[in-house]
Amino acid sequence: MSATIETILARRSIREYTEETVSKEDINTILDCGRWAPSGLNNQPWKFIVIRDEDTIKELADCTHYSKIVLQANLLIAVYLDQETMYHHDKDVLAIGASIQNMLLACEELGLGAVWLGEILKKSEQVNSILEVPKSLELMAVLAIGQPMEKERSSTRKAIEEITFNEKYGEKWTGEN
Repeated sequence: MSATIETILARRSIREYTEETVSKEDINTILDCGRWAPSGLNNQPWKFIVIRDEDTIKELADCTHYSKIVLQANLLIAVYLDQETMYHHDKDVLAIGASIQNMLLACEELGLGAVWLGEILKKSEQVNSILEVPKSLELMAVLAIGQPMEKERSSTRKAIEEITFNEKYGEKWTGEN
């Protein structure tokens, strides 16, 4: 199996971190992987805000039910859709998702823990105020990143046959079709 596939299959949402900081080199690698995601017309509709200041992290923790996760992370990356470079909202949101996935996979490869926080979108206006972003930016997610606490992790997925069809909806894919 290729290293890329192994990284994809090994990645987990990590919600507990040590106090060890994430290096600037690792932050730059994560951001670089995010910016290399595919986007329609190569418009690269994303903007990232790197957040390491403890006071800002505390303020952002008040914007989500997952405040414990935010407070444990010593690195947050807020991911925004730049509406000024956007050409099609839905397609660009998908591109942002690809960018976020690239960053999460980079974290896995670097030995870092990370989780994609979407619930924080319920308080996007408050987040935008804290981060002083212009109205042209739309909050897509906040990534909490840190050195992972050591613990056993597992996850399950639905069987391919439960979610995949052959040719038309209704005819189950068996892998042998």
